[in-house]
Amino acid sequence: MDYQSYLPQVIATVVIIILLWLSKTVTGKLVNKYGSLLQKSEIRRKQTKQVIDIILNIVCIIVIAVIWGVKSNNLWVAISSLLAILGVALFAQWSVLSNVTAGVIMFFGAPYRIGDEITIIDKDTPIDATIEHIHAFYTHIRTSDHRLIVIPNNLFLQKIVSIKNQ
Repeated sequence: MDYQSYLPQVIATVVIIILLWLSKTVTGKLVNKYGSLLQKSEIRRKQTKQVIDIILNIVCIIVIAVIWGVKSNNLWVAISSLLAILGVALFAQWSVLSNVTAGVIMFFGAPYRIGDEITIIDKDTPIDATIEHIHAFYTHIRTSDHRLIVIPNNLFLQKIVSIKNQ
């Protein structure tokens, strides 16, 4: 077997893995810096880094597959098959993906953070509460009578929220 013929693929794979590590390190530091600037909790920063790391890993796997000569037709068949399986799996649980997306949007763009006193303006049941935790899927708020309310992030992002202590 001629191992010399695989040397360019091996070198390219090592370079891609090093670039993956570097990009994870850089994005991790950026998320930490941005998160601390906006006073986001360590848990929120870690969850956001995990979502970004998953995306970077998927891109890295695809690039390595191309480097090793997987034909683009085969690659697209594999990707579309995986997406079809994932789509069927998430069809019943579409809110899982939307909650994670909303959690990332809330990390980077929401004007409220843990500890803020808020009013969720809803014509049927307005809620006065304090934000306790913002997780990847759910936000925990506590009312003045100490009830814990758990709201999926995609619904929380769609509500009109008034921040009292600003």
